[in-house]
Amino acid sequence: MALARLPQIEQLHLADVTLPESHPRAGEPCPVFAFLIPHPDGYVLVDTGVGEGHKGIETLYSPQVHPLAAELEARDVSSADIIAIINTHLHFDHCGENRQFPSTPIYVQRAEHEAAQAPLYSIREWIDFEGADYQLLNGESEVAPGVATIPTPGHTPGHQSVVIDSEEGRVIIAGQAVYSADEWTGAATPTNEWDDAQYKASLESLRRLRPDRVYFSHDPLVWECS
Repeated sequence: MALARLPQIEQLHLADVTLPESHPRAGEPCPVFAFLIPHPDGYVLVDTGVGEGHKGIETLYSPQVHPLAAELEARDVSSADIIAIINTHLHFDHCGENRQFPSTPIYVQRAEHEAAQAPLYSIREWIDFEGADYQLLNGESEVAPGVATIPTPGHTPGHQSVVIDSEEGRVIIAGQAVYSADEWTGAATPTNEWDDAQYKASLESLRRLRPDRVYFSHDPLVWECS
């Protein structure tokens, strides 16, 4: 089911991190974005940014956090207004404030949730918390009318992206299935993913959807169909 109108998606700048020595782009700054989708039934939030108070993350990544609660408040949105959360994946910079939403359905691919049980995959206390309501998906799923998730593995085993369909057009929130607008257009080459072949296949599958607009988790640029 498509929405009648294309919602105005809010790009929430939730943190800036410095990539560690183990990363191919070591030392580079990296912004972290989440996305707020207004919907007739409430708001759908895609990812929740970086949590605070973990010494290992603070040492490795030196995060400068812009609190999610403050970003929502600036838009006159409360946690009670959030009807669903979609985690593109469960790395620490995408699920860090899930714990602000006990009892709110959190949609994640089952393969991703299982992968996140491995040591050092993420920060377990940011994933497992009292009242957590994970809805484990096995493939494509409509989270709300006009808002669907599709598996896009490659960056992680269970990565998913979000597709918003309306009578006015189609928008994709790629998450980290595509790192940047330059990767989307082919001006940059993907490197050093969990599975490079799956990553490239997921990128092609998103391109085949022929969206009008694409958002990325770590690139402030928004690609628009010309």
